[in-house]
Amino acid sequence: MAHTDAVVVLTTVANEEEGLKLVRALLDQRVIACGTLLPGARSLYRWEGKIADEREVVILLKTRSGTISALEKAFGELHPYKVPELLVLAVDAGLEKYISWIADETSLAIV
Repeated sequence: MAHTDAVVVLTTVANEEEGLKLVRALLDQRVIACGTLLPGARSLYRWEGKIADEREVVILLKTRSGTISALEKAFGELHPYKVPELLVLAVDAGLEKYISWIADETSLAIV
């Protein structure tokens, strides 16, 4: 297993259409190597003093720690939420071929 600067970024959107639009734009900018949409999530959270109960799509974005600033900027322009979830989870190790693929796909990030 290769040690790595790969990260998984967690975010959510309201529906698959929003998720597809976001992931395709991030792929076009090369700030992610892959986005996995997981529909069917249900999020309960406090928002503006009330408990919200919403259906959402969870998105797992695979990228490198070096693209996080560009990803944060892209979220500001592309993410449909007023306060988007952007949680960065470090990947301690992974299959070398996959880690190399992530690095290759994000090495030309357009910012």
